[in-house]
Amino acid sequence: KDFISDSEMDQYRFGRMALEAELAVAQASVEQAEANLSNSEANLGYTKITAPVDGIVIDRKIDPGQTLASQFQTPELFVIAPDMRNKMHLFASVDETDIGLIRKAKDEGQPVHFTVDAYPGELFSGSVSQIRLSSTTTQNVVTYPVVITAPNEELKLLPGMTADVSFRIEKKADIIKIPNAALRFFPERLHVREEDRKLLEGVVETDDKATSTLPSADQKVEAEIKRRLRHVWVQDGDKLKAIEVVTGISDYKFTEMVSGDLGEGQQLVVGRDPG
Repeated sequence: KDFISDSEMDQYRFGRMALEAELAVAQASVEQAEANLSNSEANLGYTKITAPVDGIVIDRKIDPGQTLASQFQTPELFVIAPDMRNKMHLFASVDETDIGLIRKAKDEGQPVHFTVDAYPGELFSGSVSQIRLSSTTTQNVVTYPVVITAPNEELKLLPGMTADVSFRIEKKADIIKIPNAALRFFPERLHVREEDRKLLEGVVETDDKATSTLPSADQKVEAEIKRRLRHVWVQDGDKLKAIEVVTGISDYKFTEMVSGDLGEGQQLVVGRDPG
């Protein structure tokens, strides 16, 4: 029990405490070195600039060896076209009067056809993927950007090309078509039956209670509905007879007949023989 003195025991005890303190300091130094290593690895990682997407580089904005400085605005290094082989995006500026038709075509999944100057004899097709809300006003003309998605397996479509786009708004089958020339035909009064001559007089009914020369909103809608009410002319003996029809969709050559007293194959007057 009395083999080791108290002073010698205190010496050993305090020596151990000193060694434990040195071990703690060494462990803290290791942790500090690991933190410095992690910070250096993070700084090293900042020197590697990787693209956020995979694609084809279409423009290079920087030269090899050029120094990049950290700024408030991220510098532009490369312009990359992602998934250019799978799809290309076309941006078309569409007038505001046609946006309703474009939205209807998008909802129905109607195709979009277009051509490019690089391949004048080839027709490309796509679909409306987006109608953006950011309008642009140029000389009081409001247009909306419409995004069209088209496949590009052969990489014929390149960024920056100018496309001539045609939207298919609606398609119908098994209908009676009226030639547009028949709708544009306007006969002379002496060739028309007596009961149909009032159609040639162009009498317009007016509202005496109207206080403004500009039509109201409901009058504009009513006028648009009446605009689809047309007349075509058929031969009735030696005179021409008017037949009232309601028209639908139209292209450059024919117009759909929604309703009217016309039969399939019935001959219509499209002009007058000068002889």
